[in-house]
Amino acid sequence: MNQQLGKHFVKLIFKLKQSLGRGHRELITAASVAACILLLHSIGLLQSLELAALDQFFRLRPNEPPEQRITIVVIDEAYLKEVRLWPIPDTKIAELLQKLNAHKPRAIGLDIYRNFPVEPGNQELRSTYKLIPNLIGIELLANDKNVNVSPPLGLNQDQVGFNNVVYDLDGKVRRSLLYWHVKNQVHESFALKLALLYLKSENITPTKAKNNPDYLQLGKAVFTRFQTNDGAYVGADAGGYQLLTNFPKPTCQSSSGEFCNFRQVSIKDVLTDNVEEEFIKDRIILIGSTAPSLRDFVFIPYSSSLMGTAKPVPGIQLQAYFISELISAALQGRPLIKVWPDLWENLWIFIWSYLGTVTTWRIQDATKSLFSILVSCLVLTLSTYLAFLYSGWWIPLIPSLFSFGSSAIWITTYIAHIQEEWKRSKEFLHHVINTIPDPIFVKNEQHQWIVLNEAYCRFIGYPNKLLIGKSDYDFFPKHEADVFRQQDDLVFRTQKCQEHEEEFTNADGQTHQIATKRSLHKDSAGNLFLVGVIRDITQRKLMEEQLKRTAAELLSSNKELKLKEDHLRHLAYHDPLTGLSNRKFFAEQLCESLHWAQHNNLLLGLLFIDLDGFKQINDTLGHEAGDHFLITIARRLSKSLRTSDTVCRLGGDEFTVILRAIPNVEIAAKIAANILTSISKPVVLDGYAIRVSASIGISVYPYNSQDSETLMKQADAAMYRAKHLGKNRYEFA
Repeated sequence: MNQQLGKHFVKLIFKLKQSLGRGHRELITAASVAACILLLHSIGLLQSLELAALDQFFRLRPNEPPEQRITIVVIDEAYLKEVRLWPIPDTKIAELLQKLNAHKPRAIGLDIYRNFPVEPGNQELRSTYKLIPNLIGIELLANDKNVNVSPPLGLNQDQVGFNNVVYDLDGKVRRSLLYWHVKNQVHESFALKLALLYLKSENITPTKAKNNPDYLQLGKAVFTRFQTNDGAYVGADAGGYQLLTNFPKPTCQSSSGEFCNFRQVSIKDVLTDNVEEEFIKDRIILIGSTAPSLRDFVFIPYSSSLMGTAKPVPGIQLQAYFISELISAALQGRPLIKVWPDLWENLWIFIWSYLGTVTTWRIQDATKSLFSILVSCLVLTLSTYLAFLYSGWWIPLIPSLFSFGSSAIWITTYIAHIQEEWKRSKEFLHHVINTIPDPIFVKNEQHQWIVLNEAYCRFIGYPNKLLIGKSDYDFFPKHEADVFRQQDDLVFRTQKCQEHEEEFTNADGQTHQIATKRSLHKDSAGNLFLVGVIRDITQRKLMEEQLKRTAAELLSSNKELKLKEDHLRHLAYHDPLTGLSNRKFFAEQLCESLHWAQHNNLLLGLLFIDLDGFKQINDTLGHEAGDHFLITIARRLSKSLRTSDTVCRLGGDEFTVILRAIPNVEIAAKIAANILTSISKPVVLDGYAIRVSASIGISVYPYNSQDSETLMKQADAAMYRAKHLGKNRYEFA
């Protein structure tokens, strides 16, 4: 019972005194709150709120200058009622394209599925297609053939872009696709093809970004590829080359007088020549439907509103947004949506959690705290909005607000709690100090003992009456008393809890190793008292020393075993002459590489290399010269390969190479040619310049086979064919 009471007392004392270590408590509180918020963020509970906040940022941004590069030819409900037919006959589409092309637009985008003839006029439409090389049609791609919508009949593949739209869980479109792979074939999106046609006139063509070759660069813009957990997203589909779309907000006045985002003209006005030439010439012309009956509508960030129902936009207008973003980024360097790395986002959330903790803890006034919290939330929201507006940075807002508010509430609750606990602790201390089994002392600011429990008196070996009012220097050796005084002063000066290990000599002259926890306690008058709790750790220290010696011996033994193991493994998997991997390692690596290539749907190349004329070197110069020659060839082979490739020596003058993740068979041929060039260079042995050639056989997974044994046989057979065809060459299986 006494032991439990003592433990409870010690915990209470340290809880109360931790308030003196303000910075430590603030840090722990901030980290705990931030960890909880990050956990909620990681499982996607904050995703919807963060996306909604992003939508409001889009809505609040100011209008941008009118988009002068895009005009939308709309097929509206009025025109459909007039023609009373859908799809519109091919003869009308042909007439529309001819009239538009007469005004020399930079590109025409036909956002209408025309995968079957709509007579009359199909032959006329096909002829029109051939006369307009800057026309781009649209198709729908999917891995399931039943879902695909084929491109317009009569257009070649270079004049077709796909129309796949990426939807978020709430049904909105916030991302766009640039490229998509279907059966190892790259397809360009409808918007990208039209943007590239426009930029081509500005001498801008797609290139690889200098800082990351995997990213596309157009003019001034590098398009960072969307990853599955970017921004607020958690486990989102990142297939294809996706972008977080920074939707433009241009203004315009339509021909009907209605407010719109892009210049719009009716198909009827074009067919009746009632459209000004400046609306078409040198622009991108998009043709698509805005008729509600056709239901080609999507929701985007601008569809949201704080009050009222969300309003979708036509699909053709969505394409205009995508195209405008690409062109503006390439020509004017308009910001693209960017996100921070996970580490920066986590640090940002922690900083705001810490600010919430510090603000509440340091002020400790309800009215001032509330005001400071409101101001801080406003600053946070405004800073993230300005970063989004001017630089395109999508900085976490909702997790930051939650972490700031949660830490403020936590600290407010804690302050109320410790104030009540502080009042009770002073009364509790007086009643329980003598019932605690651990040695405890209380000193005043003059370092005099004013309270000692019986356990302390027994431990030191002197009666309580003799000790009260005295100091450490009256009973301990000077070197021990100096340490005690130094630790006491540290606690008084920093007002933080301290734990320190020290020596303690009792009245019988026995020296103990002790651990003393020191903390400060303040009474209602504001007087400071130092409370110390002692634990005898003599036996523990002896055991620790023994464990250290044992651990050191085990560590030394483990190091020796590890060195021997590494040496044996190297001998088992490497050729002792050349240092290359041997036949056993080659077999294991080939199986692993095939499994990896199959899992990732990649190509793998296997090269069998045999030196031509090596036997003559051994016969004429001797085996020692032959060994030196093989070592030189091995070095050349290693330098001729990529870091991801593996070269092995099977034995004699036979070598193999595993080419991982090659994009096409031409890469294997290129590497084989480099190897032939490298091997054919002369090697100086005993003052003689020796030249040899090589015969190389190449097999490729999965074209030649899908198992290692067959690939090896086919590569070996191809190598022998290369020898029979004249040597110093490579042959594919």
